[in-house]
Amino acid sequence: MTIATKTKYQLETFWVPAGQDENPVYTLTLTNNTDQPLAGFKLCVSGPARIDPEATVEGGRLLKRLSNHSEFAPPEGFVLKPGETWTVKAHGMSYHPKHWTDGANAGYVVLADNNTVPVSVAPTRAKGDNAALTRGAVVYPVPKVAPVTVSVVPWPSAVSVSGRLAPPAGLALQAEGNEAEAAADAFETLTEALFAVEGIVRPVAEGGFPVLLASAGDLAPEAYRIRFSVSGVILSASAHAGFLYGLITLGQILRGARLHPETFLFPASGEITDAPALGWRGVHLDVARQFYGTAEIEQFLRIMAWNKLNRFHWHLSDDEAWRVEIDAYPALTEIGAWRGHGLKIPPLLGSGPQVTGGYYTKTAIRQIVALASGIGIEVVPEIDVPGHCYAMLQAIPELRDPQEQGSYFSVQGFPDNCINPAREETYRVLETIFDELIELFPSKIIHIGADEVPLGAWSGSPEALARLTEVSGEAMATAHAARLNVITNTHGADEIDGSGAAVLQAEFLARVQAFLSSRGCITGGWQEAAHGNVIDKSQSLLFGWRTVEASAALAGEGYDMVVCPGQVYYLDMANSQAWSEPGASWAGWSDPEKLYTFDPIEGWSEDQKKHLSGVQCCIWSEPMTDRGVFDRLVFPRLSALAETGWTLPERKSFARFEALVGLMPILYGIYAES
Repeated sequence: MTIATKTKYQLETFWVPAGQDENPVYTLTLTNNTDQPLAGFKLCVSGPARIDPEATVEGGRLLKRLSNHSEFAPPEGFVLKPGETWTVKAHGMSYHPKHWTDGANAGYVVLADNNTVPVSVAPTRAKGDNAALTRGAVVYPVPKVAPVTVSVVPWPSAVSVSGRLAPPAGLALQAEGNEAEAAADAFETLTEALFAVEGIVRPVAEGGFPVLLASAGDLAPEAYRIRFSVSGVILSASAHAGFLYGLITLGQILRGARLHPETFLFPASGEITDAPALGWRGVHLDVARQFYGTAEIEQFLRIMAWNKLNRFHWHLSDDEAWRVEIDAYPALTEIGAWRGHGLKIPPLLGSGPQVTGGYYTKTAIRQIVALASGIGIEVVPEIDVPGHCYAMLQAIPELRDPQEQGSYFSVQGFPDNCINPAREETYRVLETIFDELIELFPSKIIHIGADEVPLGAWSGSPEALARLTEVSGEAMATAHAARLNVITNTHGADEIDGSGAAVLQAEFLARVQAFLSSRGCITGGWQEAAHGNVIDKSQSLLFGWRTVEASAALAGEGYDMVVCPGQVYYLDMANSQAWSEPGASWAGWSDPEKLYTFDPIEGWSEDQKKHLSGVQCCIWSEPMTDRGVFDRLVFPRLSALAETGWTLPERKSFARFEALVGLMPILYGIYAES
């Protein structure tokens, strides 16, 4: 099979939402820009938009639908003549588009001979919305007058500085002790990577201002103290992290004073004392839906460090892809890491007919983990099981009962995407995978997902139903078997607590946790891991993604919690409700101010707060086919989350934050045009 490289066809998509006089309809229009007629073809598109499998299609036929990948055919005998268009109207979507990135963002034509031709795809427009579509980071210009005189994000615990020195050319670091020396080296490497030509670290001979790094046993590991004088700075800390964070604060102050001397100063005297409010200040990155190369991951980690974020939750597997090299099962990456026309995983989420994807070799992972460790970040890997395993099952089909009948569907539209908890092969494979992961990641936390298992999972599996009969009785197994062919189309409808699937998942999680505990590891999981209340609370860490109230309830039951409610802390959610904004909106929306001012533990009791580990934003990458969209959705909301994790609530100020955040780095350097 060959793939033509010249784009000869154009696809335009249009969404008409429900109105007083019209039903919602999604229209796809293909234009033939060639001088040849087109016959016997198929049109393939991918979203996020998902055509409902039961949709009524006008003007053509829906041949195939896997999640957001759809294949359409024109009526029998139809010929698309040069310069003419073919229109398909789908009456029925799995969810109604709300933003321009919800629509089709990639497409191709499959010719009669099975060759493929890429299609130029215009952003989806919506009826009644003609605003310019936005890309690039939200811009907060640095003002002439700011509420504070020094530029630091996140804001420290106590700032008492005065006087003004001419901004020095750089910082000359003089480290005492191994911890201080390691932090000084890490800071120099960090600033060279983030701000290549600024020369933040330089010797006294080149104008560097003396900074003495001195050990102070009275400070917590992440705390630091800075004392300013006209002759130099003394930075005190007790550990590598404290020294590094103090240097980052100094680096931010220096950059602010140098780049905006009319607004910010470099102090001549005074003191800054600082320590984080919360221990877990995390960022989750989904690399399964969109792949980010090693260089991108490393630069993102550096930006995290500059924001004093200290946990990188790395989502390495999902239905759409498997991204980590496993020696025992090479098929996981040979099959599961790639999407394309004719492959076991078709083009999804903006990928075209060509082979697209990638994975992280063990060498790359060790390199990334080492970099992260040096700049104060713990890397927590996630392999999402037993659900979200479509890609894994394409590579290792033995994890499904061969006698299983019928199909169940995940909320994202994947069929039969759960590995089977009744098969011994499942545990043998997982234990091998986890052993290889544990060797790669020094973190004692291994995240196993455990979210969004469909109601009908395993309802057609004789092995699963037999096991369910053993543990819960014939009535439960019979009721669960009746769930065959369940289709779940709305977020939240996948709640399985109390169902047969929940019973099987609980048994699965207890066994996986027992294995991880035997290896000295804590089991991380999304909040669904609490279903059945079978996991050992002392050996687990849950991530509350639904609501603050749900996280509070679990904390009240004794689970240690990281709070990351989708309504506010999911960075794939759009910045506003406008169609012109990229992102999703199934959980809600949050602009930087809404995220900054959000209280993640509102209404929590003192006993519940004892189980608060921290906060985390989650970057789910479905809509981020465009790196400008990534910047738009992530920055500066990432810095807003960082300040929530670091700065005490009574010390927060959005007016101060928006005056300072314009100095913070972003990943791709793509700013909004407006």
